[in-house]
Amino acid sequence: MQEQYEKHRRFFNPLLLVLVFALVFLIGWLRFLTGPEYAFSVLYLLPIIMVTWLVGKHWGILISVVSTFSWLLADLSMIDRFSISFIPLVNESFRLLVFLFVVLMIARYKNILEAQKELAMMDPLTGVANRRAFFHLAKTEIGRSRRYQDPFSVMVIDVDDFKQINDQCGHHTGDRLLVTVVETIRHHVRAIDIVARFGGDEFVVLLVKSEEKSAALVARKLQKQLLDIMQKNQWGVTFSIGVATYHAAPDSVEETIKAADELMYQVKHNGKNNIRQAVFKA
Repeated sequence: MQEQYEKHRRFFNPLLLVLVFALVFLIGWLRFLTGPEYAFSVLYLLPIIMVTWLVGKHWGILISVVSTFSWLLADLSMIDRFSISFIPLVNESFRLLVFLFVVLMIARYKNILEAQKELAMMDPLTGVANRRAFFHLAKTEIGRSRRYQDPFSVMVIDVDDFKQINDQCGHHTGDRLLVTVVETIRHHVRAIDIVARFGGDEFVVLLVKSEEKSAALVARKLQKQLLDIMQKNQWGVTFSIGVATYHAAPDSVEETIKAADELMYQVKHNGKNNIRQAVFKA
């Protein structure tokens, strides 16, 4: 799904720009045909806003300049119909300022929306994806795995006895511990893997194109690194990890997480600080 979107986007932007340039010069041509009595330069706002929103601020500025130039060319072609020869230059200068102001406002509004969207998909403490973002990203990845028949693994990591850290050392230390856990996880997984905090002291990692052997290796290495860091900082916690590996993608993201979560709870109910893995085939 994501790959198809990116592919369509690569072709969409050039096509959009061609259509926008054609529209800009069409408006200028209409100006030339109708004469100076009709001022419909507001029509330029459509391509300017569209390009700014879909392609970017710099393209919006370019279209603003081209639009102004198009209108100016039409006015200069009938300069004798203006009472004063420099009126077109004055008009187009103000028109360009208006266009640029619109571009800047649209770009700023889009940046604000994107920043809010990013914050809504991010855990504010650790900076990784939150539950909502994980489900969105994992749905795309699982769909890709189903399409190409690639295996993948889901790992659920729970911090054992985390509550004692908060009670004995304070929430500030607890927050430091959680941030350290995330930094360690991200350092030992690939950039294409998806790391998320599901709230509290539970973390989920989707290991892309990862079968059971590589997933088990990652889990063991990660647990060892986490335990070493906890011991170094004198944080008395351990880690219970459940790993579910899929050779055939299940129907939903919820199903993948439920399986790994159940494996993690089996570890917690059997003494904690261990790893349990299951493999799901067709």
